[in-house]
Amino acid sequence: MIGLLALRNIVLKPWRSALLLLGYSLGVAVMVVLLSIGEALLAQARDEKLVGGGDITVLPEGIDVEVLKTGGLGGMFFSIDHARFIYAQLLAAPRLRPFVEAAAPQIEGKLLYARTPSGREIPVLASGEIPSRSAAVGAAPSIAQGTWADDAADIAWRDPQPDQLRQVIDHFHLPPAESRHDPSWAEWHYFNVLSSDNKRWAFVSFIVAGEVPSGRWGGQVLVTLHEQGGASRRFVATVPPNAVRFSTTRADIALGNSSVTVLADGRYAVRAYARDERGRDSVKVNLVVTPAPGAYFPGGALSSGETVSGYVVPALRAGAVGSICVDSQCEQFENAQAYHDHNWGVWRGVTWEWGASRAGAYTVLYGRVQPADSAVASQPLFVYVVDSLGFLAVFRPREIHYEDGRVVHVGDREIHVPSRGTMIDVRGDDTLRVELTIDDAAATDTRQPDIERGEGLAARGLERPYFIQMKGRMRLSGRVGGKPITGDGAGFFETYR
Repeated sequence: MIGLLALRNIVLKPWRSALLLLGYSLGVAVMVVLLSIGEALLAQARDEKLVGGGDITVLPEGIDVEVLKTGGLGGMFFSIDHARFIYAQLLAAPRLRPFVEAAAPQIEGKLLYARTPSGREIPVLASGEIPSRSAAVGAAPSIAQGTWADDAADIAWRDPQPDQLRQVIDHFHLPPAESRHDPSWAEWHYFNVLSSDNKRWAFVSFIVAGEVPSGRWGGQVLVTLHEQGGASRRFVATVPPNAVRFSTTRADIALGNSSVTVLADGRYAVRAYARDERGRDSVKVNLVVTPAPGAYFPGGALSSGETVSGYVVPALRAGAVGSICVDSQCEQFENAQAYHDHNWGVWRGVTWEWGASRAGAYTVLYGRVQPADSAVASQPLFVYVVDSLGFLAVFRPREIHYEDGRVVHVGDREIHVPSRGTMIDVRGDDTLRVELTIDDAAATDTRQPDIERGEGLAARGLERPYFIQMKGRMRLSGRVGGKPITGDGAGFFETYR
């Protein structure tokens, strides 16, 4: 009966029947295509080689693997910040060698623009990888002809020589367009060195500041010598622009006859000459600073409103040899505790918390930058911990709690400064407790020009105008990766009052 009705319907109304048959066929075809696409996506999800090889694919937070594989718009623009650091200090680090056989950095489907000789720009999708690393994770492509091997750039990326690493992370900068004529722009190399008895120390800064590269700007060498419980001595050399030499691709700088030079083996040769700002004495610094392998912070940049701030620590743990002489009296250093960082940015209204210290087998860096347009210190501090194998952990304590049990004098004013400080954080199963004990502190009024640590050529207008530099000891305790950590050592700390 059903067959007879269908036949009569086709005979009586053939066009309507043909249209219905066509619609049904299209629906079936679409369903077949969708099922085929779903099957292909499932096959891709099961095949790690289609997303880079190996057993685990590391992507930025928020990136969907399916979007990446299917070439969606969300997969075109992502990047992993500090990919070189993540590769060297995390994925391919000595700490993970028992668990990670090989790691391979890869870029898939990156949107680029190729420019023709006539100036026309053509959008292209590009991929990039390091041949030896891709082969190590089983993702090397088949080569139809010729060879495909690591070139010099590949080798420098995956296994940089110490001097190459310094040049990449420690080079100088030009102010961005929005800060080109801001007189509070400053950039500097900073070194500190501590005597073997922990009683004497020196801060050495090589500063370029002002309206760089055109306008009113120049260089400055600042050397401050401290003795625990005694007065500090400050030496200054001001250098005109035509005697300043720095590079946006290298860490080397020359300010008159003072200089910082990265040697072929990655050590820093530090030469500084300056005169006592209140007398006739002069200081001569002649040091070679040797960073410990893996003990560096790759850097970060902050941009908030008119604030631009960058920071990198090429030598979080280092040793220094050489001498510091005031006229004919010299102090010799032999593998003395040392440290080096590099700062740049616009400093009007900016304050910070900062500290770097050894703690037994560990070295700790902590800090927070407070921009001028932020009413309260809303961001937590970061605490960065390294050991002999390099990066170990990062913690984010909300605050550092000070006890202002010391008093220093600035002119005729008494300033209460910290005698102790404490930071605590818990991140999953990892815990951290940092205790600071202050042995010595000095305060500087930032409303005066030429302040230590490169605080600019212009008044900064701070609500807390006194810059506090402290020397003391750090005690570290806690647990990382199921193992206890503990240590004690000397370091330097900074805050504002």
